[in-house]
Order: sequence, then structure tokens, then C-alpha cells
Amino acid sequence: MDIAIIITYTLALLIIFMYSLAQLNLLFNYLKSRKQADNSPTFDFSKKEEIPHVTVQLPVYNELYVMDRLLDNIAELDYPKDKLEIQVLDDSTDESVITTTAHIEKLQQTGLDIQHICREDRTGFKAGALKEGLKIAKGEYIAIFDADFLPGKNWLLQTIPYFKDQNIGVVQTRWGHINRDYSMLTKIQAFALDFHFTMEQVGRNYKDHFINFNGTAGVWRKTCIEDAGNWQGDTLTEDLDLSYRAQLKKWKFKYLEEVETPAELPVVISAARSQQFRWNKGAAENFQKLYWKMLKDKTVPLKTKFHSFFHLLNSSMFLLVLLVAVLSVPVMYIKNSNPLFSWYFNVIAFFALSTVIFFFCYWFTFKKIHGKGFWNFMEYIKMFFTFFSIAMGFSVHNSMAVLEGHFGKKSEFIRTPKFNIESFKGSWKENKYINKNISGNTIIEALLMGYFGFALYSAFKLQDFGLFLFHIMLFLGFGFVFFKSVTSKF
Repeated sequence: MDIAIIITYTLALLIIFMYSLAQLNLLFNYLKSRKQADNSPTFDFSKKEEIPHVTVQLPVYNELYVMDRLLDNIAELDYPKDKLEIQVLDDSTDESVITTTAHIEKLQQTGLDIQHICREDRTGFKAGALKEGLKIAKGEYIAIFDADFLPGKNWLLQTIPYFKDQNIGVVQTRWGHINRDYSMLTKIQAFALDFHFTMEQVGRNYKDHFINFNGTAGVWRKTCIEDAGNWQGDTLTEDLDLSYRAQLKKWKFKYLEEVETPAELPVVISAARSQQFRWNKGAAENFQKLYWKMLKDKTVPLKTKFHSFFHLLNSSMFLLVLLVAVLSVPVMYIKNSNPLFSWYFNVIAFFALSTVIFFFCYWFTFKKIHGKGFWNFMEYIKMFFTFFSIAMGFSVHNSMAVLEGHFGKKSEFIRTPKFNIESFKGSWKENKYINKNISGNTIIEALLMGYFGFALYSAFKLQDFGLFLFHIMLFLGFGFVFFKSVTSKF
């Protein structure tokens, strides 16, 4: 049994280490990209004949609290009205349909070409709505915004010109966060998303590795969508799915780090859970659907296949982290009861380098957004350990999502409740879309909090503090997720 535990523990650490090396390579790519000027060809919008027709799609479902804000914001986009169409793809089943209809009618009276498109059923969920709208879209280019996104007035003028290059199929922008500092939960979500939208997206795009459209705040060339097989609703991340199919068809993606599109982060843990579940399960589903096809494609470079392996298995790292965490306690006892293994534990200590690599990579992202300096670095250290503690606290929930994705269990597209927290009257707990049920995962998280409390006790009992910081982070992470999950219900 001891040998089986040690082998499993070592393999998990090895894969995490390989993942950290992939991230380090993306960091090097990112740093190189900062030194290179962008010489991409662009449309000259001073020439009227070069201004293409654009369709803006707004896929929404029961968004009572943010629809007015969304519609007013989109109506302010600076683009010739005769070249702009807006589709509100509304699958809502509540009273928001009525208020949305009234708001759209007012905007139509201003001369805005805006249509309210409602389906009889939610077949294909968001992917189905986007596909339905595409059938009648007038635009050559399709910009997509989720209900909580607030693009700047000049957003289309900043993105559409890059389609001058006929090989560009998608232009994606960086997400911003209007409520970054609302709570610790929003801070850690922003911390993680900033890393993805700064280092990962730029690092992959710079070397022409496969990246992903992020479901919103981006523009597609209509012919690219059609050539890649159109939107498909057989995974929970239709954006990642279509992205990989388009790039397998040799379409290029353009990522614009400097164009920020603000949005609202989930402020309650149940909303963050539903979002995490969808993203993590969808990534695993897309690995099963697409990676083997990519692996067989001889035109895709080996290094791109390597990065895509870890890109599509990004969410599966939660499963490995959970495995390492659970096994770390028996490993500690094995280490202290069997001197024959002492050499082995000296060897696997090398894998602590993974943490150093992650620490280094995340710092470059943090200082790009928040700036350098001693106090910012101190703040970064606090955020780094807080983020990884809470991320490990989410590992049970996210591992369940990953397993469902890999084993093909189908589930509905559960959209993330939006709040419009700045103008929300009363407590956010009154939001009618919040899931107030306590899941079985929450009970497991409570048990794991106790389990890692025992690990801390064991450190003193055995006088072995090699994993003490790791176990503190696990204890606090599972404790945070458990207590936030329970207290948000009342």
C-alpha cells in the first residue's frame, strides 16, 4: 500500500511540474511579445468603403437585474448606424422578457437597428441562440457580449480594423472587472482571470499556439464560424469548442491585451461555483472531443500540441491537486515510519520548484496590472497564497466537474446569476436567481477541512513541518469555501 501511495503521489507531482514548465514557457513568450511592435494590417475607417457591416449579438437568459444596463451600454457604441445591427438573443422565461421588449422598442425609436429574437425552446442553450441569430445576421463580423459586459464606446473601432487580414477569424479582448475590490471572493477571481488574460492568452497567441475565444468580449468573422462547423451545443464551453475547430481549419486569432472590456464578477460563492463548474467540465469535454483529432493532425506543430494538451486539461489540474493534497497526509506518516524512504523524499522535494515557477509567473501578471514596488509585492504575496488556498478549496467541486466532462455525463448549461451590484437595491441575497441549496460537495469540503486540521496536528505529533504551509493553505481554503457556501444560504 505504501508503494502504491508513493507512486501515485509522485506521478501527480510530475504532471503538475510539467504543467508549470508549460506556464513558464508561456511567460517567456509573453516577455518576448512585449518587445515586438504590432504591424498588423488594419482597415482605414476614414474611407467609408472600408467600414464593414457588424452584427452585435447579446445572448441572454433571465437577466432581470442587468438588462437595462446592458442595452443602454450597447446603444452607445460608436459605429455608423447603417452598418450596425444588434440582436438580443433572449431565451428568458421570466418577467425580464417584458421589460426587455419595452426597452428595445424605445431604442428602435432612436433609429437603432436592434431586434428582439426569442426562441420557443433553449435547444443548444447559448450555442443554439447564437446559431439561430447567425442565420439572419446582416453583418460580416459578429461581436458577442454576455449580459454583464460593458464595452467602451469605441470598442468596435478598436477591434474590427484587424479583420483587414483575411486570415483572422477572431479578435478577442481582455476582460476587466468593475467590482474587483468588492470582496475577497471577487479579488481572487480577478487574480486568476488576470493571469489568463494577460500571460496565457498573449503567450499562446504570440507563438501561434491555439488560444480560445472567451465566450464574450470578442468578434468573429461570420465565414469563419460557418467554415469551422458553426456553433455546437454538445459541450458546456461552446466558445472553446468552436475556437479549436476554427484553428484546426487554419484560421488565425488576434488577441488584444490592451483593449479592456469591463464586466462584473460573481459576488456570491454559489454563482462562482456554477461558473467554475461549467468552465471546468466544458474544458474536459473539449479535451475528449477535440484533442485526439488535433494530435493526429500532422500540420499542427508538436509544441502547439504540447501547449494544447495542458490548455484543454487546465481544469484537470484540480483533480491532481486534490489527489496530492489527500495523499500528502499518509505520505507524511510513511516518511516518518520508514527510514528506507528518506532518500526518496529528498528527491521529490525537487517538485516544490513548481510552486516557485507559479509564484514567478503570477507576479509578472500582477505587476503588469497593479504596478511594481515593495508594497505591491507584499500585496501580491498575500494574494498569491490566498488565491491558491481558495483554489484548492474549490478542488472538490471542480474535480467533480472534470470527471463528469471526461466520462461524458451530460448536464444543462447553468448560467451564472448576474447582480448589477452597484445599483442593486437591498441585499444581493434577494437575487431571485441564486441557488440556495447546499450541495453534497459542501459536506465533503467540511470533512476535508477537518482532515487537514488533523494534518496540522500530525505535524506537531511527528515533529515534521515540511508540509505545514501546504496543509495550512488546504485547511483555510476548504474552510473558506465551506463557510461561504453555508452562510450565503441565509
